[in-house]
Amino acid sequence: MTQNQPNPSAEGILAASSRIDPVFTNSPLISQETANTALGLRLLAKVETLNPIRSFKGRGTDWWMQNEPAGDHAVVSASAGNFGQGLAYAGRARGRKVVIFSATTANPGKVEAMRRLGAEVRLEGADFDAAKAAARAYAEAHNCPFVEDGNLKTIAEGAGTIALEITERLERDGAQLDAIIVPLGNGALLTGIGAWIRAKAPGCKVIGVVASNAPAMKQSWETGRLISTETAATAADGIAVRECVPYALDCMRDTVDEVWEASEAAIRNARGFCLTHYGLVVEEAGAAGIAGLLENGGSLKGKTVATILCGGNVRSENA
Repeated sequence: MTQNQPNPSAEGILAASSRIDPVFTNSPLISQETANTALGLRLLAKVETLNPIRSFKGRGTDWWMQNEPAGDHAVVSASAGNFGQGLAYAGRARGRKVVIFSATTANPGKVEAMRRLGAEVRLEGADFDAAKAAARAYAEAHNCPFVEDGNLKTIAEGAGTIALEITERLERDGAQLDAIIVPLGNGALLTGIGAWIRAKAPGCKVIGVVASNAPAMKQSWETGRLISTETAATAADGIAVRECVPYALDCMRDTVDEVWEASEAAIRNARGFCLTHYGLVVEEAGAAGIAGLLENGGSLKGKTVATILCGGNVRSENA
């Protein structure tokens, strides 16, 4: 399914923008004076927490499923929770069975949300990458399509519609974007956004942010080699990746300017920042762009910067 895929394109992103279920598109782009003052720059935050699955993942999963032939076999994937919700939502709309593998340590609220949307959820493995290995084996054994987040062009193009909406808004306002800060897990969000920005706003820097405790994608991008780490022990479960996704790394080579790390302390502080300045509850991975700015944003002082608050499915304190 993933052999010889072209990279995500601006043309594909434009096509996706008019066909993705509108419940996921045209999310708010907000700026708050207190946040700007605290960071010393103008920050535009794209709020992806207000749709039915409370994350951006529905954009890519809907676009992927629209481009796949209908079939009787279940769609199989692995997810920390948000991508699985996106697949379940798209599958339910089309009468397609969805089987999601999640780690035994997955956020129970996200697991319940996937099941509520109709997915069969299997808990296997101690972390996301172990669950992914189990999902891949299940798909092969049952002759089902395996959907790997970060490894498919259409998923990245669906996510890239976020960048299209940002640049269209800035064009209407007569403003120019200096940098966009993007949480980096499996890479679909970063590669989709990077494809659009390179084509339509080439003067804008594209910066990914990983958790310091899950640096595989950063190390892979910096070395040009597929790097795996022994653990990915971060509270930001949506970007807790041990193993680099090869397709995403290939796409990042020409579309990403920098990759930052954010410490666990910065990730916690970023959640508080979102609540204080925007009145929004954002999960750890969803606030990674803010975390990156808190620790690494000195070079962007005085600039116009965008980021994505890309998920609001927080873990219950009792979970």
